[in-house]
Amino acid sequence: MKRKSEQEEFEELEEKKKQRIWSHGEHWLRGEMVGEGSSGSVFLATPKNPRRGEFGSMLNFPGLMAVKSAEVSDSESIRHEAEVLLDIKGCPFVIERFGEEITTSEEGGDHMVYNLLLEFASGGTLGDLIEKSNGHGLPEAEVRRYTRSILEGIKHIHKFDYVHCDLKPENILLVPNPATSTGSCVAKISDFGLAKKTKENYGQWRGTPTYLSPEALNDSEQEPPSDVWSLGCIVLEMLTGKSFSDLKPGCELEDFHYMFDHVCNPKIPAEVSGVARDFLKSCLAMRSCERLTAEKLLLHPFVVRPKPSKAAHHTKGKVVCSSSGYADGSKPSADCHASSAIVRRIPPPPGFEILAALV
Repeated sequence: MKRKSEQEEFEELEEKKKQRIWSHGEHWLRGEMVGEGSSGSVFLATPKNPRRGEFGSMLNFPGLMAVKSAEVSDSESIRHEAEVLLDIKGCPFVIERFGEEITTSEEGGDHMVYNLLLEFASGGTLGDLIEKSNGHGLPEAEVRRYTRSILEGIKHIHKFDYVHCDLKPENILLVPNPATSTGSCVAKISDFGLAKKTKENYGQWRGTPTYLSPEALNDSEQEPPSDVWSLGCIVLEMLTGKSFSDLKPGCELEDFHYMFDHVCNPKIPAEVSGVARDFLKSCLAMRSCERLTAEKLLLHPFVVRPKPSKAAHHTKGKVVCSSSGYADGSKPSADCHASSAIVRRIPPPPGFEILAALV
């Protein structure tokens, strides 16, 4: 039998030591590890007793959770995330926080672990879904639905004077929607370890370069418009199946130099629809002051929920993007033409005339 090398023995001891520190909580059981990153490890968790206990709603855990854990000495990022989630609680488009707890090693000693209990997203990440498209992107109707959910989350975050700073497909979790029987998921924003208060200046950018705005990379300025730029990058990736760094000039996107020297104004690939193109231009304006806010973007035809028209019987079709502007009176981009965003008319039943609605 081959003898293990000193390195192999050392790695085996470290793995056993690591496993010993991951103990259960007072009211929950730790399951298998499902992820690991720079800020900690993520495990499945189940409640020890599903009934309400002496602490009432605090113990009203769901049947399955995710627990993000790190040794207390390395838990600054997760602790910060817990504080942010507590501050902004109450949004169905942000991952839910169920509580926090410090556990100790089953063998005692100095190993103390900080644990953050979170909503479990059985649908995986938006990044996983995009990867499964094999570079073809998602159906536009699906992109619109996810974009609307992400925008609702961003609007909520900004309302509490926070900037996420690291919006990307891997940080958008997909949670099954119990209100539908189709198996569709709701997109929820997660991973607030790098979030900051508006006007708070750290002197350097934080996040993932591919999704960072020009002002973040060039001037280390990250305010709400930076999150809107990141959203534009995510939407483009959902539509095309490729990130900025993957898209080539043949896709009508100028070279994207994202490391400090300069960022080129992106051109949208030709296959993207007119209304999606206009939405992207509203997110990816080079000057941050020219980007629409999350609140304004929720009124854009690309994501707006359809409403019945009282004038349906007078009109043969409905222009969803025109020089008259959006529902709040704001104007669309100069490149948005009515001819590219007319919704075709659906033949009505006898005696009625109904407009096609934008999904």
